[in-house]
Amino acid sequence: MRRGPCVSLRLGFVLAAVATLALLSGLPVLNANPSQEKFPNPNSSQEKLPMNVKRITPVLLVKEIEPLISFWVDRLGFTKAVEVPDGNKLAFVIFQKGSVEVMYQTYSSVEKDAPPSMAAEARKGPTYLYMEVDNLDAALAAMKDARLVMPFRTAFYGMKEFAVQDPGGHFITFAQQAAQAQQ
Repeated sequence: MRRGPCVSLRLGFVLAAVATLALLSGLPVLNANPSQEKFPNPNSSQEKLPMNVKRITPVLLVKEIEPLISFWVDRLGFTKAVEVPDGNKLAFVIFQKGSVEVMYQTYSSVEKDAPPSMAAEARKGPTYLYMEVDNLDAALAAMKDARLVMPFRTAFYGMKEFAVQDPGGHFITFAQQAAQAQQ
């Protein structure tokens, strides 16, 4: 297992990516400097430059990371690709499976790394992930004793799905196109 970059560096990349996407889409961007409503656009008088999004990775904030390890590694087959310790606990982790990854960071780590205005928002609520899989039966078997928050159903948009709550309090919906689902 490799040790990853410091949390503030990774968080900085995530924040920069989010701000860039918001700026390019014309959304207002919160700034640590309240005198500005959005980041200045150096290309505002020029033609917009093309930008390809390479990846979007969720960073889920939790009280502690350790209870999530068996959820992602043992149940779902992810590896713990990066971990950043904080004393005898983890402050940050990246779980990875193929090209898919999900990051978790502790509230206390965010409060140490992020600007106060951002850190104050960190504990506001759970995140919802929608995970499309190629075998819903396997996902259901892997989640057999997890906290089920949405029973198995076929949605109007053609997906068979169910949802659980991970040990950190976030909601994860597993889905497969109804025509492909074996259930």
